[in-house]
Amino acid sequence: MFRLSTLSTRQAVQRLAVQARYQSTSSAAATSSMTAKSMSMAAAGVATVNALAYMSMETVDANMAADGLHAPVYPWDHKKNLATFDHAAIRRGYQVYKEVCAACHSLDRIAWRNLIGVSHTEAEVKAMAEEFEYTDGPNDVGDMFQRPGKPSDYMPKPYANEEQARAGNAGAYPPDLSLMIKARHGGADYVFSLLTGYQDPPAGVEIREGLNFNPYFPGGAIGMARVLYDGLVEYEDGTPATTSQMAKDVTIFLSWAAEPEMDERKKMGMKALTMLAILTGLSVYLKRHKWAGLKTRKILYKAAK
Repeated sequence: MFRLSTLSTRQAVQRLAVQARYQSTSSAAATSSMTAKSMSMAAAGVATVNALAYMSMETVDANMAADGLHAPVYPWDHKKNLATFDHAAIRRGYQVYKEVCAACHSLDRIAWRNLIGVSHTEAEVKAMAEEFEYTDGPNDVGDMFQRPGKPSDYMPKPYANEEQARAGNAGAYPPDLSLMIKARHGGADYVFSLLTGYQDPPAGVEIREGLNFNPYFPGGAIGMARVLYDGLVEYEDGTPATTSQMAKDVTIFLSWAAEPEMDERKKMGMKALTMLAILTGLSVYLKRHKWAGLKTRKILYKAAK
């Protein structure tokens, strides 16, 4: 056996020597080819890692002020699981929107009828809608005509088109407020902080003419000037119309405009959880008492005699 193992080892060494002899002629070319391939693979790996790191970054802006100051978190009651909107605040917030915000901002997704039973009665909504004229038609002779608004109409726009809106606001376009709470990072916290965050620019910060400094707005320079001042509106219920109170009320109104179904959704959620709790209790009862005899039974076999 020792002779066989020695012979097999000698043959393996000779085979390796032959392979090395044939490969010696192309060793330089193979080495350079392998080196180039390794370098290309390394470069591709580095590029892939950099691309993944770039895509995972939230922003590539080195200036943190470009994102705006992060709004503090406020304890909004309607964000609690078992709480609904403050409907009195929604009514006051609509008044602030109507008297202050509606001059520039639209509310395209809200119809007059959406206010019925939420902040106003049906008679109040009909009276408010009739204050505006809407284009309707055609009539019997094919002409368009103007008519008073109806509860089914959507709230009117302050401008006919975007160009007219920019021309009336020094080139800035006032966005629609229907989904503003959902469209901005921070939601209600951001809107409230923005409305109450106007101040003079700090030392060393220059704001272009026509813009205003607000640290919560991305970049710090916003085209909308401060619009809320103490006593600007007169609330029907006698609530003091301070700047923070008006900002809070209009923020709650816009939160409702973005989620008008929130109260109903929470009610349905509570009903569903109640039914699931009842069904879970029944399931436990059936398992513990009705099936206990079957689950714990023993099967005995009698040996045949």
